[in-house]
Amino acid sequence: MRRHSCFVFLFCGIFLPGILGFPQTNTSIDCDSLLPNYEAEPQTSAPPYIIAVSFDNFEPENEVEVTLEALGGAGFKGFNLQAREIDGDVPVGTFKITDPNTKGLECHNMTNSAVSNANSDVKQKVTTTWIAPHNVRELQFIATVVQNLENFWVGIQSKTLTPTHSGSVNATGKSKRKVCFRV
Repeated sequence: MRRHSCFVFLFCGIFLPGILGFPQTNTSIDCDSLLPNYEAEPQTSAPPYIIAVSFDNFEPENEVEVTLEALGGAGFKGFNLQAREIDGDVPVGTFKITDPNTKGLECHNMTNSAVSNANSDVKQKVTTTWIAPHNVRELQFIATVVQNLENFWVGIQSKTLTPTHSGSVNATGKSKRKVCFRV
């Protein structure tokens, strides 16, 4: 009898959620479409999330701090964050993982080309560091944010970042321009 009840418990725990149509809680987000791996429609309302960046301009190898933050206590459980050239559809650059709530993803055979949630805890804010690649044009950070299994937003964008390619920004992203005055 004990084996039977153990089998029933195991069966219910593994198969019942799928039979009843409950989506898995361990969701992933596609690198290309930025859509979660379960069947639900993205929200069309304004997202209660923002992507903030530490600099407007960058040069190759610059490190840009990127923050994904909930507005008004909305919170989120999952996300996929990438940098993409304007009108581009593949990630550019790499992320340095600095927040324990984040993990790097491999998209298009590039390690850490995207960043995602490391756990399903509710988060108000995550911060990561993006490292600019060589030969890239204007770009934006773009994200999908999953509040819960029914509510997620696709295509949340940061402001546009512009490559300087002029030597006016050093590796920390801070200006190193000299000011000269003529008397």
